[in-house]
Amino acid sequence: MANVCFIGLGVMGYPMAGHLSRAGHQVFVFNRTTEKSKKWIKEFNGQVCDSPREAANKSEYIFVCVGNDDDVLSVFSGNNGIISGISKNSILVDHTTASADLAKNLHKTLIDKKAYFIDAPVSGGQVGAENGVLSIMCGGERNIFNKAEQIMSAYGKNISLIGEVGSGQLAKMVNQICIAGLVQGLSEGINFGVNANLDMKKVLDVIQSGAAGSWQMINRGETMVQNKFNFGFAVDWMRKDLMLCLDEARKNKSRLPITSLIDQFYAQVQENNGGRFDTSSLITLLKKTKV
Repeated sequence: MANVCFIGLGVMGYPMAGHLSRAGHQVFVFNRTTEKSKKWIKEFNGQVCDSPREAANKSEYIFVCVGNDDDVLSVFSGNNGIISGISKNSILVDHTTASADLAKNLHKTLIDKKAYFIDAPVSGGQVGAENGVLSIMCGGERNIFNKAEQIMSAYGKNISLIGEVGSGQLAKMVNQICIAGLVQGLSEGINFGVNANLDMKKVLDVIQSGAAGSWQMINRGETMVQNKFNFGFAVDWMRKDLMLCLDEARKNKSRLPITSLIDQFYAQVQENNGGRFDTSSLITLLKKTKV
């Protein structure tokens, strides 16, 4: 068992840190909103820290899961940041979906501290985090990954080293590009079926095990038919992720015409006060009766 810290107790980090505790690790937690930390400590064994620096100082493995690049930098830098408390040979694993450039810069910073970095964005959503079955895409050195993988197995089911630092974030961009297209296609298909007066529960039941089947269809199809969107991965976060994809595409000269269009659709959902809706709310732009 290891001394580990988890920084960021949001809808993903909260259960992920819980799995580490249940696995028998000594877990130190930090969250900017202290109420979350207090709630977590009532449910799991561990210790609340007053700063990222304190949490990092006590840990061999440092896990971070916050919102975006700026959030990562805010817990990493400064007198109370991770970098000021990290010890030699510690391993920092960033589960935030952030830019590949940020991952590479943090890696360089940690080398100077004789510590190690892995970028490790996740897929599977809140349900995957709660059930401990996340897919984790990693970038880093093989020997460092092998050590961290043993710890991440507490909440990850499919954990893969994609390549060097930054590769995990690039793989997550591929994931988000694919999801955007899937959700738009699913939205158009379901809306078509509803307008054709089909029993969409029966339709989804029969086609989800065929070539059209996907995680999105299985987990979001019926709720899309029912106009239920107050859960899941928020449109605001999806737009943040798609911005990363589009920025990276400009750098590596990839064409993302469909992704660019769907990003504009998500902007419309935000304008319709759906920023906190699940990403499956794309279908609201197609329905005759708006949600």
